[in-house]
Amino acid sequence: MKFDEAYSGNVFIAAHPEYEDAQAVIYGMPMDFTVSYRPGSRFGPKRIREVSIGLEEYSPYLNRELNEIKYFDAGDIPLPFGNPGKSVEIIGEYVAKLLEDGKFPLGLGGEHLVAWPIIREVYKKYPDLVLIHFDAHTDLRENYEGEEFSHATPIRKAVELMGGKNVYQFGIRSGLKEEFEFARENINFYPFEVLEPLKKVLPTIKGRPVYLTIDIDVLDPAFAPGTGTLEAGGITSKEVLAAIHEIANSGVQMVGADLVEVAPIYDLSDQTAILASKMVREMLLGFIK
Repeated sequence: MKFDEAYSGNVFIAAHPEYEDAQAVIYGMPMDFTVSYRPGSRFGPKRIREVSIGLEEYSPYLNRELNEIKYFDAGDIPLPFGNPGKSVEIIGEYVAKLLEDGKFPLGLGGEHLVAWPIIREVYKKYPDLVLIHFDAHTDLRENYEGEEFSHATPIRKAVELMGGKNVYQFGIRSGLKEEFEFARENINFYPFEVLEPLKKVLPTIKGRPVYLTIDIDVLDPAFAPGTGTLEAGGITSKEVLAAIHEIANSGVQMVGADLVEVAPIYDLSDQTAILASKMVREMLLGFIK
């Protein structure tokens, strides 16, 4: 897809019609080829856009309106179905172009593997990058059943690339014993909770470039049932919004973000997609200055 072509499908509410002068670009990554339980997250980006029509353009949390910023919705990246390796390559090339053009990349997944090529490209531009990861799962496996390209491996790849002391994990409550041991020894690891440890961490990374990757399953299934691998014991929707606002007001340099693993087929009420679209609104208004 050419960046200067308007996306012809549904777009996120109040999206700017032109790419060239947009500060941020929303793009979808419709991929769920390596999921280990329930597929369907490839339909997440489309549904998040569709339900955004129900949002107000004003955020009472941040006292900002969407018309105060310019963001372009580029639609979904065309990815070769069933080919995770090639898809990772395509996503990386796509994001590299966004960064070259000075755009803030805001990606919608899709499974969590899609975050890996984004992190890799952002790290190339910002070698002192900090990665903040909200998730129910560690995603620290070197491979999953022999496959290195898996939604269980992206954060391990990021640690190997940028060093574990530049990676911060929050809300984790599921994974292999070996993954938890690896995290405690090598990463800034804050399992089970998000907001309170985040408040303590943010002053220590103030001024540094930060990339945020959020798996929707960091939330308890009561708040986000529409995802592939549910895990009880998660955070509330109020807490995840507060965490986004905490980052927005912290003084860190936000250089990109993604929200992944929304699988609308498992949530006929659309509460997961509606929550995700509100999170996108708050990230846009909080991270784009």
